[in-house]
Amino acid sequence: MAVRGDSRKVVARAEAGVEWTAGFADLDPAQFPMLWALTPYGDAVFNQRQVPLLLAELDRLPADLGGEWVGQARDLCRVVERGTHLYLWFIGD
Repeated sequence: MAVRGDSRKVVARAEAGVEWTAGFADLDPAQFPMLWALTPYGDAVFNQRQVPLLLAELDRLPADLGGEWVGQARDLCRVVERGTHLYLWFIGD
């Protein structure tokens, strides 16, 4: 995970990565549209207007899908919220 600006320059980076499990594919897209967008191999990008929705989903995330990455994702969301022209990137393999 990383926060990048319009030029794609990295502004902040997480140490942990998403611990991908099959449980992500089982998330209900109606309840978790932001997290449902994550895939293990592709990138997902969230803008400043999407970050509050992502934060709300992280609060409801089932415990078995959590981990150190959740707190770091929250921290990166705050960076995006405080800045301008910043995006949170979940970078797949």
